[in-house]
Amino acid sequence: MTVAVVTDSTAYLPSGVAEERGIGVVPLEVRLGSRVGLEGLDIDTAELCAALADRHLDVQTSRPTPAAFAACYSGALAAGADSVVSVHLSRELSGTWDAARMAAEQVGPHRIRIVDSRAAAMGLGYAVLAAADASDAGADAAAVEEAATDVAGRCRVFFSVDTLDRLRHGGRIGAAAALVGTALAVKPLLHVVQGRIVPLEKVRTTARAAQRLVELAVRAAGDGPVDLAVHHLGAAARAEEVATLLRERLPAATRLLVSEVGAVIGAHVGLGLLGVVVVPKR
Repeated sequence: MTVAVVTDSTAYLPSGVAEERGIGVVPLEVRLGSRVGLEGLDIDTAELCAALADRHLDVQTSRPTPAAFAACYSGALAAGADSVVSVHLSRELSGTWDAARMAAEQVGPHRIRIVDSRAAAMGLGYAVLAAADASDAGADAAAVEEAATDVAGRCRVFFSVDTLDRLRHGGRIGAAAALVGTALAVKPLLHVVQGRIVPLEKVRTTARAAQRLVELAVRAAGDGPVDLAVHHLGAAARAEEVATLLRERLPAATRLLVSEVGAVIGAHVGLGLLGVVVVPKR
């Protein structure tokens, strides 16, 4: 039995991995002023950063259409897959999961399973890779779905931003919660809980935010093997510093990936993002 694995462009898998593993990726849409394009295909992170620096330019994102998912699912089934497991960005943050669900109903609800990772970036990415591992091992669709769900359930995501304005304007965090970041010289720390972005605490400096992210990641990782990822937007040096500290503090880490987020997540968090994904292994 062959199970195809599909995700969306916010998984931010390392370059070339989706192609190598045969993972289908359906891109979200990005709007930079009057220009509209697909994440990772038409609009990259550098273009997003330039747009964010221009305060007069409106930056928005939107989910893939159900038709885009339907085409991907139909293509996978036509190519010989018996079923599809499609793993996506938290439905609390995007309509992507719902678009995938509608497409599954259209193409074949008994052959397509839709998984809400309740995460984004490599929080989603590690769930997708777990599904691909299970599929490669010959697991059936139910077991592939369970592999993704299991990793998603163990995932913790912590991040800091320079300002909560973009999260508030995009509706990803409530106005009341956004008040945590209104004071001058305060760096908000947030985490993802049940798929939602929730304020965690606040610190005074960028350096302290990075230090605190390391502490939170170490606590969440525990003593055993763990998969890690460090994400950033326009903060490569700080991301490498955090990664170095994590390698020192968590020598049992099996994977530690460092990458800049793509245009969709970047549009909602803004420049200066620094985040850590932690997936303890059983």
